[in-house]
Amino acid sequence: MKMGRIVGLEGSFAIAEAVRMVNVDVIAAYPITPQTHIVERLAEMIADGELDAEFICVESEHSAMSACVGASAAGARVFTCSAGQGLELMHEVLYIPSSMRLPVVAVAANRALSAPLSVWCDHSDAMSLRDIGWIQMFAENNQQAFDLTVCAYRMAEEVLFPAMVHIDGFFLSHVIEDMELPAEEDVRDFIPDYEHPFVLDPDKPVSMGCYAPPFIYPETKKAQEVDFEATKQKILKTWEEFGRTFGRHYSPVELYRMEDARIALLVMGSLSETAMLAVDEMRDAGEAVGLIRLRLWRPFPFAELRAAVKDIELLVVLDRAISFGMGGPVCSEVRSALYNLVERPPVIGFIGGLGGRDISVAEFRYMIKRARERVNAGEEREDKPELIGIRE
Repeated sequence: MKMGRIVGLEGSFAIAEAVRMVNVDVIAAYPITPQTHIVERLAEMIADGELDAEFICVESEHSAMSACVGASAAGARVFTCSAGQGLELMHEVLYIPSSMRLPVVAVAANRALSAPLSVWCDHSDAMSLRDIGWIQMFAENNQQAFDLTVCAYRMAEEVLFPAMVHIDGFFLSHVIEDMELPAEEDVRDFIPDYEHPFVLDPDKPVSMGCYAPPFIYPETKKAQEVDFEATKQKILKTWEEFGRTFGRHYSPVELYRMEDARIALLVMGSLSETAMLAVDEMRDAGEAVGLIRLRLWRPFPFAELRAAVKDIELLVVLDRAISFGMGGPVCSEVRSALYNLVERPPVIGFIGGLGGRDISVAEFRYMIKRARERVNAGEEREDKPELIGIRE
């Protein structure tokens, strides 16, 4: 196992270090809070000669992803990042690299969507990206933000699909934490040299993204879906090798104090660490509560989630976004994933942390208490989630 050095780094700078160490060729990005520190730091690295890469200054996020598509198609290792409304402006182009099998890597510093205007974090922008065909992972802290960014390149380039790492804006992007920074040569050993097998080359002309009439379009989408589902084995293999190399292990669904749990919280992102404190407090009070952390968002980890909940009596899901007219998007997907189980726990959804509002340990304890009350009252099949932390 290869050890690194302990440093205090802001989450944005940790990601910039990961991008530098994997030796990217092209960075194209447009500034938007709270991701700006990432590309500012990368621009400094290029200007100071720490990173030999092209930085493309673009006029919008739409152009940033378009530039990444072109550079990746020409065989370059690329990076971009955005947040909130920037991701929405980029949205049109996000489908292109997944359909054209281009291993673009991006970081989303998640931010609430307007209106009203907010620069703070929730997961509304992440939920709008569920169907773009990218590998998507959620980080809880700055160490994970670094590690998952490194892993994203290994995954993307092996399976020829783009990959995105989600970090909570401000909660991670602007917070300094101690983390282990590996040696650059060890990261380079972990990330093989990149060669796209179907690059745009004037000497060997190919066409990409051509017009597809109805007689061929469904078959292309079927092929994309089959190949995307197959990425999961490569994702697992990458995390396994990363764990052997660096001593930090990741999996699609990660469990905390679930050995004998009868009730489980399911959380994504930085609030998972607050949820861990709540679980510890409830355990100290004699309650058999555990925590499920959803690390891999796409492809969705059906098998791992079903295995995690097979022995519990109640599952409590926290969403940090509203799917208007439906409720909580994560809760909706979790219920769908468990639908075919003969024995499945009631799933009670809560929505909180919108627009960056904090969620306390006490509020996690309230969710467990309130979920029990709803089950006892026969409301476990009620679809409407409860919004927590809302002032009367």
